[in-house]
Amino acid sequence: MNLESFQNRVLPAKNKLFRFALRFLGSEEDAKDVVQEVFIRVWNGREQMTEIQNWEAWCMRITRNLSLDRVRSNNRRQTRPMEETFDVRQEALTPHESTEISESMHRISQIIEALPEKQRQIIHLRDVEGYSYNEICEILELDMNQVKVNLFRARTTVREKLTKMNAYGL
Repeated sequence: MNLESFQNRVLPAKNKLFRFALRFLGSEEDAKDVVQEVFIRVWNGREQMTEIQNWEAWCMRITRNLSLDRVRSNNRRQTRPMEETFDVRQEALTPHESTEISESMHRISQIIEALPEKQRQIIHLRDVEGYSYNEICEILELDMNQVKVNLFRARTTVREKLTKMNAYGL
């Protein structure tokens, strides 16, 4: 791999890698460090990587592994609320609508954070990052059935808990 292919294949994924690492680590600085380390590892191993077909999925797998290593080494799990991580604001909302959306996003974030690790990773990759099932299988090193079952369970849990929260007074 030369510099041009690195810039065309690997660098375009930097924002996805950053968001994925940020979900694990909860710290922008740690996420930036992980993404930088991913790029260093990819660049240093570029000669041996001729058989890689999906560079983005491979980089996501490296990001996941490095993030997990960092979490384990620090013995901590910090995350920020989803509304701080993702800008979901729209300009033409009333204060009431804005507050309602903010509260809903906070609830959804809490529900997702309470999911088991595998379900949390899969729902993030599929519903936030927009990866295909095949790419998720590659990134998390799972088979297709595990991905589909865990995504179904995660979505069902989120739906049921949101319905239960929003059904007060009925």
